[in-house]
Amino acid sequence: MAFTATVLTMFPEAFPGPLGVSLIGTAWREKGLWNLETLDIRAFSEDKRGFLDDTPAGGGPGQVLKADVVARALDSLQGPPRPLLYMSARGRPLTQARVKEWAKADGIVVLCGRFEGVDQRVLDARGFEEVSVGNAVLAGGEAAAMVAIEACVRLVPGVLGAAESLSSESFEDNLLEHPQYTRPRTFEGHDIPEILLSGDHKKIAKWRQEKREETTRERRPDLWEQHLANLQLKSK
Repeated sequence: MAFTATVLTMFPEAFPGPLGVSLIGTAWREKGLWNLETLDIRAFSEDKRGFLDDTPAGGGPGQVLKADVVARALDSLQGPPRPLLYMSARGRPLTQARVKEWAKADGIVVLCGRFEGVDQRVLDARGFEEVSVGNAVLAGGEAAAMVAIEACVRLVPGVLGAAESLSSESFEDNLLEHPQYTRPRTFEGHDIPEILLSGDHKKIAKWRQEKREETTRERRPDLWEQHLANLQLKSK
């Protein structure tokens, strides 16, 4: 069974967006290596006017998506159980490690919030994982959902082609990826580093590793500390 991403959203027309282009789009539309489904949660409102939100308990601004509406939408799904993700600014950060675990499943179900969020009771009752894609607040969960889905789908065998290209990517060993270059040899006075043109694969590998370490130290000291801790564990 192909990896299936199901999105619970008020705006199914937002999809596929970037998920429908390039290698990932081809893997979906032409090769059938993964599937994308959208479910309009508006259809599960029992209100005659189609409302699926209400005012926050305890007062305050905005509206909250109702637990019963979300539950009915989720319970309408069939097939094997899959990880349930709720895209939320207060969620745990999206990491490559979590993505790799989700990619091993039959797929994921992603709930896109709106307004002030979703009634906590349905998140707790159904076992949703709250997931954040960064320290910023979005108007809704659709853009974040695309990020999570793309991160998973690109790990599905055959989607990106060469599996070895995944091994040296950012976050695989708590290091960021090294810089990349291609022709022309000189661009606006800047040259491709000579080492990359030397043909000496050992020296190139050493240079790339040094650049990964240098970039991580400068930009993500948190990852660098994790990398050093892992090295210490391996040396014991």
